[in-house]
Amino acid sequence: MPIGVFINSLAIFIGGVIGSLMGQRLSQDFKENLNMVFGVCSMGIGISSIVLMKNLPAVTLAVILGTAIGLAIHLGDKINAAGRGMQRVVSRFVKMPDSGISADEFSASLVTVIVLFCASGTGIYGSIISGMTGDHSILIAKSVLDLPTALIFGCTLGVLVALIAVPQMLVFLLLFFCAGLIFPLTTPDMIDDFKAVGGIIMLATGFRMIKVKMFPTADMIPAMILAMPVSWVWTAYIAPLVA
Repeated sequence: MPIGVFINSLAIFIGGVIGSLMGQRLSQDFKENLNMVFGVCSMGIGISSIVLMKNLPAVTLAVILGTAIGLAIHLGDKINAAGRGMQRVVSRFVKMPDSGISADEFSASLVTVIVLFCASGTGIYGSIISGMTGDHSILIAKSVLDLPTALIFGCTLGVLVALIAVPQMLVFLLLFFCAGLIFPLTTPDMIDDFKAVGGIIMLATGFRMIKVKMFPTADMIPAMILAMPVSWVWTAYIAPLVA
């Protein structure tokens, strides 16, 4: 039973709905300062995952190749377009809040929150562990951060944030039910390198949230797919030659 997946999706939905209702009641200064704290928390989670890496060259190669693939296929633009499509559909039924930000900043924030909720290394790894062992603690811990984060983003982006829970749940359910196929093919080193790649993306997402540098986090998503295969190739073939 994917209890952890449901709890995480419900946390995002509830946070998004509450945020869309409270958006006009919270001061801009309050939202910006709290959002910076969430950004730092995201960076902290990322760093805690990065320190687990076993093969630095493999992790670096996976991030670079994955990002190059994402940029080549314009993955970030496609995710952005999908987000704008969701926005247009939602605006037909629900009045979008007057966020007071530009269209470009709105789109940048939307991409950030989609990547944060749907493609974090913690969420993906937690879904696989949940499906394989029945341990939901990772996803439940992620929910503690996701609920207030969704609330703050909901103040700016409206109920659109709550709807991100739908694709997020579909992605995590797919990983949950495929865990039995994925996990037996992995090694502890591959899992740690995978978590490190996810940590780098989470760190980049944190920089986006505090608006220090707008890393192409959406384009970095393919790195998560390459993380385990590259780690295995490095450990099995390249590392022995270098040694």
